[in-house]
Amino acid sequence: MSQSNKAIEEWQASVATLLQARGRSAPAIEALMDFEAAMFRFHRRIAKGELMALALRRLDLNVEPAQFQALTAVARIQYGVGRDAPVAPTIGMIAEEMSLDPSRASRIVADLVVSGHVKRGAAQDDGRKSVIALSDLGRSVLSTMRDAKWEMLLDVFSDWSDTDLQALSEVLTRYLDDSEAFMVDKLAQDTLKAG
Repeated sequence: MSQSNKAIEEWQASVATLLQARGRSAPAIEALMDFEAAMFRFHRRIAKGELMALALRRLDLNVEPAQFQALTAVARIQYGVGRDAPVAPTIGMIAEEMSLDPSRASRIVADLVVSGHVKRGAAQDDGRKSVIALSDLGRSVLSTMRDAKWEMLLDVFSDWSDTDLQALSEVLTRYLDDSEAFMVDKLAQDTLKAG
């Protein structure tokens, strides 16, 4: 047995012991460990942008993955997705949305301005502040990618029944809601302890 296989087995055994100590049954422990492995694969695919990169390659949109992510960030901010209301995106907002430092986001946006995917303008409330807006070309890229993404997902789910799709949606939504509530609760507890 290789050193890495032994380390993995030891790690799995320690996790199983922890879960058993918390009252989980053997089938639940196996399911939780399978879930963790699946989530690792899922997060890795998302982080690497595999689906997006495949679609960009197939469609030949002349947009790099980071540029597409910036277009998506501009759209989310501009249309108020995940926010209280739509706002005019700034470089700082785009950087935050993309989890990048502002200088990197600025370079990506500058490339998108040159390629005509976004427009830079002055903020209405402060002419010294630059805001970014999608151009017709940028909206077209997002629309094309949205359609391509759904075509690929429809292919992935082609053998899934309506019941399976509903179950996936319900269980994944429950997991995300519960994990978000857990995070909010822990952040609140940490804030109370720090204050």
